[in-house]
Amino acid sequence: MKTVLISGSSVAGPALAYWLSRRGFAPTVVERAPAPRMGGQAIDVRGAALEVTERMGIGAEVRRARTRMRGMTMLDGDGNEVGRSTEKTYSGGRLDGDDVELLREDLTRLLHERTESAAEYVFGDSITALEEDEHGVLARFERGEPRRFDLVVGADGLHSNVRAIVFGEESRFIHPLGTHLGIFATENFLDLDNWQVWLREGDAGYGIYPVRDNTELRVTVGFDSAPLAFDHRDVEAQKRLVADRLAGLRWETPRLMKAMWEAPDFYFDAMAQIRMDHWSRGRVALLGDAGYCPSPMSGQGTSLALVGAYVLADALGDAGEDHRAGFDRYEERMRPFVLVNQAIATENSDGPASEESVDAAKNAISLDG
Repeated sequence: MKTVLISGSSVAGPALAYWLSRRGFAPTVVERAPAPRMGGQAIDVRGAALEVTERMGIGAEVRRARTRMRGMTMLDGDGNEVGRSTEKTYSGGRLDGDDVELLREDLTRLLHERTESAAEYVFGDSITALEEDEHGVLARFERGEPRRFDLVVGADGLHSNVRAIVFGEESRFIHPLGTHLGIFATENFLDLDNWQVWLREGDAGYGIYPVRDNTELRVTVGFDSAPLAFDHRDVEAQKRLVADRLAGLRWETPRLMKAMWEAPDFYFDAMAQIRMDHWSRGRVALLGDAGYCPSPMSGQGTSLALVGAYVLADALGDAGEDHRAGFDRYEERMRPFVLVNQAIATENSDGPASEESVDAAKNAISLDG
């Protein structure tokens, strides 16, 4: 039985573990965090990715966990209403469509529950080195003892550790999109009832929506900017940066900034895409955001991760002993799907891509191809 080390346990990693185990592989998932990561924004599962969840047997559970938004309001910097919709939301698209919006942590939980008996999970550790020879890969870890695996997959996000080890500096592959976003949770002090509020003035703004039966809010704060130098581990400095950039906004901004300073789950990063000529080298491959992040501005990162996991496991399973052929087939099938989904992130600088573009992109692959 071939062994596969997967770095990252958010969406792509567990999904891959599920499909690999179904094809006779023995997956091990290593995750730097001490437990499955909670928090984060609402994410979308669309088109071909919904079919993947059906084939995993979690489609009904994904739909039950969906958000229940009734619409949204758009405000100017003073909090005056400038638009509203009961047909769609910026975060989830059309409310009468088949696409599903749910919290990232809910999808992660479902994937872990589906794979905990089929894969080995190692939390609180990370890969420090990968040494490949003709028989496999020796992985060295920050805490655990070295272990050998037949294959390694980096499913560890935009700032992939595996990509840095095997392919080189992140700066060679990352393409900033001119926007920075922060995300945090707080209590529903606005008493929103399944209703989103979006405020923007100039190059800064935020979106607010209730979750957990309207008991809490998820807040996305953002601003346009050229690339900024900041420490990814210095959360307090990131909060100062956001507070400075949003200082000119009125309405409920002071209360939101107070909630941000108190939030324990704050996340901040530049919106960027990963673009690479190849997603594999030797016995190592990249999956999801690690190899082809489309950025949250596309709304398709989760769908690319789910579909990519299915396609990669399918290709490796069909390839038998020839992992190189499997990796090549994975790239051949996925690259057109990735490119069309990355393109929708930059289609409209003032908001989401058109419904027509999203509909075409989300279905631009056949799972049985």
